[in-house]
Amino acid sequence: MGLQINSTLVSILLATAIAGVFSITAAAIFSFALLSKMVERLVSLSVGIMLSTSLLHALPEAFESSAEPHKLFAVLLGGLLAFFLLEKLSILRHSHHHEEDGHGHHHGHDKREAGKAGWMILVGDGLHNFTDGILIAAAFLADPHLGLVTGLAIIAHEIPQEIGDFIVLLNAGFSRTRAYVYNLICSLMAVLGGVLGYFTLERGMEWIPYVLVFASSGFIYIAVSDLMPQMQRRATLRETIPQVILIALGVAIVLVLTSHAHAH
Repeated sequence: MGLQINSTLVSILLATAIAGVFSITAAAIFSFALLSKMVERLVSLSVGIMLSTSLLHALPEAFESSAEPHKLFAVLLGGLLAFFLLEKLSILRHSHHHEEDGHGHHHGHDKREAGKAGWMILVGDGLHNFTDGILIAAAFLADPHLGLVTGLAIIAHEIPQEIGDFIVLLNAGFSRTRAYVYNLICSLMAVLGGVLGYFTLERGMEWIPYVLVFASSGFIYIAVSDLMPQMQRRATLRETIPQVILIALGVAIVLVLTSHAHAH
């Protein structure tokens, strides 16, 4: 048993560290190279991964437990409302900020607003990543396969989000190196969250279904309220077909990664 717990902790540490470093590094590369088309594709892929992780794996895992369904649905509702309020208060920053978003923002206005928001973004990202670490820990404690796809889903939605944050920080006067280093430090908060989640949830396994439902509410909220509206703004058939294909690819990735778990 001890060996299994240690291997789970190692998996959590690796998943949180890799998720943080990979997403920040990829976001930096895309931001600095201004690969806007790649950002759009990542958004579509993220939607498929996040919705399928939540609706086809995490939620069924929670509802198959001994937890009372009415309480789980209450957590799902509370989670959706909580993420709405957190985003509304700018504690969690899920909305993306792009200079070339077609809305014609005045550059000086953008820079002033970005300067005010720059440090708040870093604080919000640190809190967000800490929460992600707890969610990854809960998923690994429930099922290693679920931990894997949860980490993948977090990477998928972190990259587009961090790209937007990088652009805001660059507008706020951060150098590329400074923006990368500060974002990297914030991303490592996920490791702390993962360790806390492991030692807390391992002693209270009955809480895991509720954490999984709360994680799902976050994924569903981000996908439906933030990412999909961005995709809807590109309504031509030429842009819709790749979106649908990439959403399907995201679903297929989750199904392939979780097929062994469903076989048990």
